Amino acid sequence: MSLFSRLTTISVLSVSVFIAAPASANLIQNGGFEQPDVKAGTWKYFASSNVAGWEGSNIEIWDSYNGVVAFEGAQHAELNAHPSSGGAFSIFQSFSTTVGKWYDLSFAYRARQSNKESFAVDVAGLSLTLDDHTTNGWSIYDGGFLAISDFSTLRFTSIFPETGTVGNFIDDVSVIASVPTPASLGLVVLGLLGFGLRRFK
Repeated sequence: MSLFSRLTTISVLSVSVFIAAPASANLIQNGGFEQPDVKAGTWKYFASSNVAGWEGSNIEIWDSYNGVVAFEGAQHAELNAHPSSGGAFSIFQSFSTTVGKWYDLSFAYRARQSNKESFAVDVAGLSLTLDDHTTNGWSIYDGGFLAISDFSTLRFTSIFPETGTVGNFIDDVSVIASVPTPASLGLVVLGLLGFGLRRFK
């Protein structure tokens, strides 16, 4: 086999890895707050134990109430729900991860009453404060984190208002295992080609 044929085989095999890469499933259960079902045009609060996947404070779920349409699906949550403890509102969900592996985190957020609303997001050592949302529409957070344990917890906590019952909408929460991008796979291909040149020179 010629050098050109060997390098072509390496390149084709590398590209096939990208084509065959499977899509990852969302590790967050009920990330769109579609359960429990709320009648269209209304809202209702629930103990977190009654909202699939979630733990922590009470959770208020809206379905197209007061002219606010969910970012995804029919329903979304309000972080500042009916109080139960007198402290900040905090809801969270835990899921299995692999130490040293990257995960993509995304969710939609929106202010209910004031553009000054804010909340904290914490997961695997990553800590964020989001205070740029507005009442005019949904904003999107799209980032990532590196797992530092076999079990990770994603938490949303109200900052402003901290204890008030009006503020901070959340929807379409997603955590998926990162998959190689075309750019990163291109580096793999170049690396293999370089290896081939050194090996077959």
